[in-house]
This record gives sequence, C-alpha cells and structure tokens, in this order.
Amino acid sequence: MPTLTSGSRQISYVLDGPSDGPAFVLVNGLTQYIKIWEPFREALAGRGFRVATFDLLGQGNSDKPSLFIGQDDQVAVLRDLVDELGDQPVFLAGISFGAVIALRYAIAHSDRISGLVPMSAFAELTPQLSLLGNALRTGLVLGGTTYLQDLLFPMNLSDDYITERLDRLEDAKRKAWLINDLYALQNLMESFIDFQPLTPQLSSIGVPTMIMNGEFDFFTPRKLHESLRTHIPDSALVIVQRAYHAFTLEKPALSAALLAQFADDVLAGRWHGGKKVWIAPEEPGGALIPFPANYDHLRALPLQL
Repeated sequence: MPTLTSGSRQISYVLDGPSDGPAFVLVNGLTQYIKIWEPFREALAGRGFRVATFDLLGQGNSDKPSLFIGQDDQVAVLRDLVDELGDQPVFLAGISFGAVIALRYAIAHSDRISGLVPMSAFAELTPQLSLLGNALRTGLVLGGTTYLQDLLFPMNLSDDYITERLDRLEDAKRKAWLINDLYALQNLMESFIDFQPLTPQLSSIGVPTMIMNGEFDFFTPRKLHESLRTHIPDSALVIVQRAYHAFTLEKPALSAALLAQFADDVLAGRWHGGKKVWIAPEEPGGALIPFPANYDHLRALPLQL
C-alpha cells in the first residue's frame, strides 16, 4: 500500500481507476479505515472515476501521533492528497467525522475541488451532539475500543443490517480494533474539545454540494444537515430512505451510484442545487424524488406547513 508524505508524517492511501479520469476522494468516519470504501472504489472506478481513499492521521496504517491531533492537521493531509491527484476535476466526499474534515477543506480550498458531498454531517456541536460525543469518549476511555464499538453498532446501523451479521459482529470488531487503536481514537475525539462552529463560514463554499442524510439518523439528525443546506449556496439535501447514520456501510451500491450521478451532473452542467430537498431512490440508478411540497422535511410525521 503506497504512502504519502504530509509534513513529517506518512499517510496510507489507495488509488483506483483510470489515472486521467475525474477523481473522487473519500474521507473516513472517526472509527473507520480504508477497507470500508472497497465497494465504492469498485463502483466508481467502473464508471471512469479515479478513486482516492486513505487513512486519516491516527487511523489504520497512517501515522498515529502520540500527542493531540488537530483537525487542521487532517485538513493539511487532505490538501496534500488532493494535490497529488493533479489537475483533473476532484470531487470530495466524507462521512460523519470525515464530513467535518471535508467541510473544513472546502471552506479553505473551494477553488481546488469541483464538488462536495458531506454525508451524516454537522457544522456545529449542538448540546445533544456534544453530550453524545462526550459519552462516547468516556466509554472509550473507561471501556476500551470494544465497548465503544458495542455502542456505535446499534446507534449507527439498522436492526435489519445488524441481524444479518450477528454471527460475524465479534470478528468485525476484532479486525477494526487490530488496525485502529484506543489512544489514537482518543486523540481524534479530543480534536472536538475546542471545536468552533463552521456555520458562519459555510457560505464561502463555492462548489456544487450534495448533502446526504439518512432518514433515521438520530446521531446527526436532519436539523444539523439543514444548517448546511441553508448556508451553502449551491447545495441540495438528499434524504436516504430507511437509512441510519452509517448508511455508506448499509447501502454502498446506492450511495456510490448517487455520488457518481452527482459528479456526472456537475461535469455536464446539469446540477442546480437551489437549496432543494430530495428523497433518494431506494435502488441504484433511480431518479431523485422531489420532497413533497407543503410538507415539513424536518418532521418525521407528514405534517403540512
């Protein structure tokens, strides 16, 4: 697996797809690593995209600094990786923690990317999200990585997805924690201690932006995505049906198809965000469905405005 030098640190990354194709850079969530993007690499490369996946500082096979890892450090890594891709159009997508890093990069470097896809994202720590984050950090410190995973699986994934994999959960957790260690994850979590809201800077994101939120995501609920939709000029919100926080794990084929269609639309001049709200199709290849007029998309109940 190749490595990229970013400052004095080594970053593990993978490139797939044609070297002259438009690129997609995919940014991991907090407890993830390169392997989770395998279905995306295959699907996007098959549609002519060059796909870059990597382990953030503190993750997987990338360097794990023993001291504090700031989010600015992660943005610098992302900048160096995007620069490595050359001059072709670059689309940037991130999930959860990775979406925050992608947003920060887009705020600082909109001129370097052609499109942005924040998924299960947030631009500010609401009291609810802050309390959840503190509880997860305490769980990690007191209970270790296995206990944190025990919390995250039911919080982030559907009952159907978990039921199908109950006999494999322990093996999956073991593999994840062999590559992501406790102290590195604690460092990543502590990068939120002095987190300042990004909302006042979102208007500087000058590229087409498709915001994706699972229908049943209670970790980063619709309200958090609404602040992105209303502040990013050329944006639209896409609600993924029957999906939770980690919908890229549950629905990789659908998610990859939506990413590819977004990039194709941008490159063809068909994307017009208009701060609209859409519902994703249930299967790959389907068309986006306009959210019904006169209904409040922030409510779970279909109440008219």
